[in-house]
Amino acid sequence: MIVAPSVLSLHYEDTLNQLKELNESKAKWMHFDVMDGHFVPNLSFGPDILKAFVKGSDLIKDVHIMVEDPNYFSDVFIKAGADIITFHYEVFDNNEDIIALAKKIKENGAKAGLSLKPKTDIKCLKELIPYFDLFLIMSVEPGFGGQAFIEDTPSRINQLRKWIDESDYAPLIEVDGGINIETGKICSENGADVLVAGSFIFNNDIKKTIEALWKL
Repeated sequence: MIVAPSVLSLHYEDTLNQLKELNESKAKWMHFDVMDGHFVPNLSFGPDILKAFVKGSDLIKDVHIMVEDPNYFSDVFIKAGADIITFHYEVFDNNEDIIALAKKIKENGAKAGLSLKPKTDIKCLKELIPYFDLFLIMSVEPGFGGQAFIEDTPSRINQLRKWIDESDYAPLIEVDGGINIETGKICSENGADVLVAGSFIFNNDIKKTIEALWKL
C-alpha cells in the first residue's frame, strides 16, 4: 500500500522533527491539500509552502487542488514542484475540458489525477479512465481534516476497481478522509492503491502508524 501522509495535519510547531520522521518512514508520497476558500470553505497552502517541502523531502508531492480555477493553479503548483496534480470533477461542465486539463498537466511534466466528492455519482469516472494516472475518492466532504469516514465509500472504490481492471489502463485509486487502520483495511480490500491519512498519522507515532498502513 502506498501511504500519503497529509501535511494539512502536520503539527507546525514541530515541523522539522515531524518532517524528519516522514522522510525516515515507509511513506513514499506526501499529500498536499490546496484550498481556495471558494470551491471548499477553507483556505490552506500556497506554492511557496510546497517549495519548502520540496527542499525538505524527496517524497513524491501529491497535490490535491480543491479550487475553482484548476487550469491556473495546476500550472502554479507544477512550477512549485508538484509531481501529481489532482483536480475536481465537479469544477467542470463537460468531459472535454476535464480531458484537456489532464493532457496539459501531463505535458507540463506531472501526473494527472481526478477527484470526486462523496455525493457525486461514481459512474462519471468510467469513460475518463484512459486519461488519468490516478483517481482520488473522497471519503469525507473536502475542506477540513478530522472528519468521519463515509460508509458507502468501499462500494465506490470497488466499482471503480472493476472498471479499471476491465480496461487497458492502470490508474491508481487513492482514498482520502477518515483513514485509520480499520477503514484503511476496508479500502485496501476493495481495491485502493493509495491511502491518505492526516490526523491519524500525526497524532500518533508517525513512523509506526505509517508502517501499519503500509502493510495493509
